[in-house]
Amino acid sequence: MNSADLGRRVGVPSTALFTDQYELTMVQAALKAGTADRRSVFEAFTRRLPEGRRYGVVAGTGRVLDAVENFHFDDEMLAFLRDQRVVDTATVDWLADYRFRGDIWGYPEGEVYFPGSPLLRVEGTFAECVLLETVILSILNHDSAIAAAASRMSSAASGRNLIEMGARRTHELSAVAASRAAYIGGFHTTSDLAAGFRYNIPTVGTSAHAFTLLHDSERDAFRAQVDSLGRDTTLLVDTYDVAEAVRTAVEIAGPELGAVRIDSGDLLLVAHRVRQQLDELGATETKIVVTSDLDEYAIASLAAAPVDAYGVGTQLVTGSGHPTCSMVYKLVARAESADPGEPLLPVAKKSLGAKTSRGGRKWAARRTDAYGVAEAEVIGTGEVPADLVDRQLQTELVRGGEVVAREPLEAARDRHVTARAGLPMSAMQLSRGEPVLPTEYV
Repeated sequence: MNSADLGRRVGVPSTALFTDQYELTMVQAALKAGTADRRSVFEAFTRRLPEGRRYGVVAGTGRVLDAVENFHFDDEMLAFLRDQRVVDTATVDWLADYRFRGDIWGYPEGEVYFPGSPLLRVEGTFAECVLLETVILSILNHDSAIAAAASRMSSAASGRNLIEMGARRTHELSAVAASRAAYIGGFHTTSDLAAGFRYNIPTVGTSAHAFTLLHDSERDAFRAQVDSLGRDTTLLVDTYDVAEAVRTAVEIAGPELGAVRIDSGDLLLVAHRVRQQLDELGATETKIVVTSDLDEYAIASLAAAPVDAYGVGTQLVTGSGHPTCSMVYKLVARAESADPGEPLLPVAKKSLGAKTSRGGRKWAARRTDAYGVAEAEVIGTGEVPADLVDRQLQTELVRGGEVVAREPLEAARDRHVTARAGLPMSAMQLSRGEPVLPTEYV
């Protein structure tokens, strides 16, 4: 396994200020009260799935591990906190030596989840765990939202290639994370070179309308592209007249033309016409790529069209209408003192409304029926029932502050294929519905 398989982490900056101020002020108050070193358990979970979604997809775990590993305060950060009086001098001195030295367990990346699933369990002292809340949630909420949208699009595409091309529709750093999450969710390639460099995701891309408009004629543009990139390139054929462009493309590249891309118009109708024209011109192996503000519904509507690949941008990197998963990070258990071996007591928020939570250090397992199809997400505290021991979902990620579970991105991608295949068939329906699995607490 080489470094490219795991993602290039060289030059990763500290993540310590990717946090909210109240994380630090809580530490200050806990240090003063003598409660900062109490053994604590935090869990990340979501109380509900985005409206109409039937399952969620865990993504961002690998980035969380990097963030935890790089969560430390340098001299410049400490000076900022001191000068701005964010926290007092004693807390700044404590932060100077901060490294997470606890344990983290969680659902492996690519796994599916449901309401209440304890996706990440962080254990250590209160102070060291609470500081990680914001950065963990920002990563998991973003990446899991993108992966869920990608998974739905992948299901709708039924094996046809999917190209992630949303870099220009989001923040430049979010674009890289979105590409990674989309790859886990089932996309095959990305147009974003930073994502290709950092995560070894295959990259693709040829030309835009500007390249055609640069030249004196469409023929000149196609000739220049084929001369430079070869006959197996993808030519964009909807700058002017599609039928004329297809004819010109095949004249220049011959039947070896790799693909044509359609970016506007009635994609269903145009794709059928282009396929017929390509076949009549002898370019029977030339592929058709469609783009133009696609989402999972548009992809599904093109199921009967002779389309070989879909390029998706805006709707993907914005979670196809659900840009966050509404995950939260809650204290669920803590000791009454900092003494070693002190037992953990369940704690939980008891407020009115939908924001209550369940206390206790939780395990999670997925029960299946006689055919091996998942039928319930089972969550509990204490002893795991014998029939669920081998079906537990959480894996060890960090032990004593050391990452123990890095894996190639391909592993997360393959895991998602397996996890999704293990759900009831109704999980693949795009129509709105309830979570495909009930959550049972025992």
